[in-house]
Order: sequence, then structure tokens, then C-alpha cells
Amino acid sequence: MQFRESQAIYLQIADYVCEKMLLKEWAAGERIPSVRELAVQLEVNPNTVMRTYEYLQQENIIYNQRGIGFFAAQDAVGRVTAYRREVFIEKDLPQFFRSLYLLGMDMEELKPRFEAYKQHYFGSTN
Repeated sequence: MQFRESQAIYLQIADYVCEKMLLKEWAAGERIPSVRELAVQLEVNPNTVMRTYEYLQQENIIYNQRGIGFFAAQDAVGRVTAYRREVFIEKDLPQFFRSLYLLGMDMEELKPRFEAYKQHYFGSTN
């Protein structure tokens, strides 16, 4: 995983965990990697992963079963979607709109590119 300097590492790891859930690689109600497993996989300090997991617990995206491990919440996908949409609308969209305006582009110009992107990466045009 390539980390960016513009955001705290634990939040970038939270985005990674959320993406795994949205892609259905980590299913609702199933055990997710332990703190140590994910730390080794991402080559980060276990304390950083623990901070991520504590943050995701506060957001009710994951939960801990003492002695067993961490699990994706039953409604994790819905919670992740709401969380990611909020972040996108508040942080990413204003910069995106600014770029569109400055470049003299409109949304209609982007529709075919977005459809091609979905087809290429997800095999879907929905």
C-alpha cells in the first residue's frame, strides 16, 4: 500500500478496510484480519492498525468479539457507503468541480469516460 502524506496513515488504512468491504472481499459478519495480520500485510506498526480498528469501531463499521477477533458489522456496507459519500461530497467533490470549471468541461463530456472506467475495472455499466 502506498501511503500519501496528505492524510493520517490510520485513516488511509480505514479507507483500505472500507474498500475491501465495498468490494465484498470482506463480507458482513465475517472475521477480518487481526491487527497483527493487517500490520504485517501493510508493513505498518500494529499500533497504527489498532488505531484504525478503534476508529472503525466508533463508526460501527466493525466490532470486536473478545478473544476471537474483529468482524465486519452486519450493516457495514451501508455504513461505509454513507461515510465514504459524506467524505467525497465534503472533500473531493469541490476540488473536482473546480477543476471542471477551470478546464471548461461539463458532466456530459465525462459520462462516456465514466462508463468505460466502470466496464474496464468492474465489468459493469450499471
